[in-house]
Amino acid sequence: MDRTIVQTDRVPSTGKPYSQAIAYGGLLFVSGQIAWDPAAGRAIDGGFEAQVRRVLDNLQAILEAGGTSLQNVLKTTCFLADLGDAPAFNRVYREYFPVDPPARSTFQVAGLSPGVLVEIEAIAALPRGD
Repeated sequence: MDRTIVQTDRVPSTGKPYSQAIAYGGLLFVSGQIAWDPAAGRAIDGGFEAQVRRVLDNLQAILEAGGTSLQNVLKTTCFLADLGDAPAFNRVYREYFPVDPPARSTFQVAGLSPGVLVEIEAIAALPRGD
């Protein structure tokens, strides 16, 4: 099996050394996404829910570039700067995963990039070419 790097210019680069996603063995492994504004060199404005939406939009763009979709996400790992934001996080998350959401782990973490309130990584199934 070969691994394939997936990149899209629909998601802003943070300039850090990682691939947006790697396809391998029928799965797409998507790196943690944040709501980064490369022009400003910082997290986007608009608050927590705006950041969650931007992160999930980024995730969706990478999944599409890799040939899959949000409906094929099997697992997400979510990192929140403050678990007190979990109710707001769940409201927005449900908009993107309204039916049969993926398995999920959610953690409160310290040390996200300055101003970053949420980061999400994902593993998705790639459609089989039957």
